[in-house]
Amino acid sequence: MFDILTITAPIFLLIGLGYLSVRGGLLGSEQIRGIGSFVIHFALPALLIHSLATRPVEEILNAGYLLAYGLASLAAFAAGFALARWGRREGLAGAAMSGLGMSASNSGFIGYPVVVMVVGPLAALPMALCMLVESLLMVPLALTLAEAGRPNGGGARRVALEIARRLARNPVLIGILVGLGLSLLELRLPPMLLRPVEMLAQASAPAALFVIGGTLCGLRPAGMLADAGQMALGKLVLHPLAVYVAFALVPGVAPELKIAALLFASAPMFTVYPLLAQQYGLGERCAAALVVTTLLSFFSMSLLLGVLPQLFVSG
Repeated sequence: MFDILTITAPIFLLIGLGYLSVRGGLLGSEQIRGIGSFVIHFALPALLIHSLATRPVEEILNAGYLLAYGLASLAAFAAGFALARWGRREGLAGAAMSGLGMSASNSGFIGYPVVVMVVGPLAALPMALCMLVESLLMVPLALTLAEAGRPNGGGARRVALEIARRLARNPVLIGILVGLGLSLLELRLPPMLLRPVEMLAQASAPAALFVIGGTLCGLRPAGMLADAGQMALGKLVLHPLAVYVAFALVPGVAPELKIAALLFASAPMFTVYPLLAQQYGLGERCAAALVVTTLLSFFSMSLLLGVLPQLFVSG
């Protein structure tokens, strides 16, 4: 148990530090957003570029990993969508956001700091693969369904253009593509560029956790605990379970990558999730789900770390 706490406790202590810094008035929400912007636009892309550019492209484009993680995420999305659409009788937008909350993880801000403490520097590779699934599959799927539910949705062409615009401006996706390009062309960054990229990469995990805590300080789950609890259960239990089953069925994936995928799936939903939902009038409910899921993830991820040796005893 102590070994598990040495992994999870530092993660959530940094989150708590970010929370207390805003709660105590040391930093304001605008400053927290500035740190978050630094992580998204500089630190995480640098981490991805550094990790991918130093690996052969055949190692990066792991078809088995992408297939298993993609199918598992789609299964979790379908469960969340069905529960909201036919269980709670919600519209397309509400169902799509519920599905997204259960299937898209906070891979960069919470998942990576945990995974890197378990599998080491290799963690950046599965993080990039998870982000590909989230950026190119899960978010476009949710936004397409949500836009289709608008009375004045504007048609498929407008939705496709909006999604393409979002992807083209996504700094994390750009970092993945740059890293892939360098690996494909077998190019190496010169030392003058490599060192600042490494320094930015090292700042990504602690800064990201600090931002999570500061962001949670402004969110209030009161009055929405029932829906938030359902979404937390789906994200922290159903999504990892689907990932475990999918990787058991897809051969040829290394055990350490399976462990990484399971840990990434066990992370709460990403921090911009309430912002995506806000444009459909669902911001408060999704913010409540983010708070509850993040708090519960301390216990669920600690439990998962305790049973990992049994889950992958046969490799």
